[in-house]
Amino acid sequence: MSQRNIRLLTAFDGSSYNGWQRQKDVPTIQRTLEKCLAIMVDSKVTLHGAGRTDAGVHALGMTANFQAASAIPCSGFLHGLNSMLPPDIRILDVSEAAMNFHSRYNATGKAYRYDIFTGKIQLPTERLYFTHFPHCFYMNRINQSLQHILGTHDFTSFEGSGSRDVKKNSKRGAERTLFHVSLTPHPEKPDHWSFSFVGDGFLRHMVRNLVGTLIEVGTGKISDDEFQGILRSRDRQAAGPTAPAHGLFLVKVYYGPIPV
Repeated sequence: MSQRNIRLLTAFDGSSYNGWQRQKDVPTIQRTLEKCLAIMVDSKVTLHGAGRTDAGVHALGMTANFQAASAIPCSGFLHGLNSMLPPDIRILDVSEAAMNFHSRYNATGKAYRYDIFTGKIQLPTERLYFTHFPHCFYMNRINQSLQHILGTHDFTSFEGSGSRDVKKNSKRGAERTLFHVSLTPHPEKPDHWSFSFVGDGFLRHMVRNLVGTLIEVGTGKISDDEFQGILRSRDRQAAGPTAPAHGLFLVKVYYGPIPV
């Protein structure tokens, strides 16, 4: 049997995992999937994800791929993996990919959502999926500042440590392009809000650092002019705090044109 390249579309609740990337002696999404795949194909499997997610971050559409010499049909991988995986990880789709397809290197962009709750008392059932910010909140201020990050910018001010090797010469550096940004209320859930970010790439903690800073804009701690200054400063110390991981969802990974 010749090698095949199998593409997976995965979704997971990241509450019980130490992120995507395989680590020794701690549960991760990659490690859990690789164990199940190894049983199915009777050999060691290396699974490549479209990116890394931090501990507690969730995914509605993470793409991953692996190569194996196996005759199992795509439908067999779909049903077999879902029968073996814990209920907080699910395979949504399995397809055959070209041998040169790589989930990370062929990705053209990603969409993220960050959910928050601004009421005084949060339901226990929402505590792992909506970050609680019980403060006075002005959506119009945030939406005004969001417009300043549309397009191509250097996002050093919102870059987490360890995001990239700054000693390496890179044409891109901390420059990323955002095609869509918004903050919208949930129509049927008072005090529930969702940030949305679609871009050609994201630095480590970039979304969470943007949200943490924008929340301070919404509560009046940071003015719109100050937010623009933070973006221009290229100084992480000038920006606001990192928002908690559990409000963040990887919604989709794009391969090809990104809808604007």
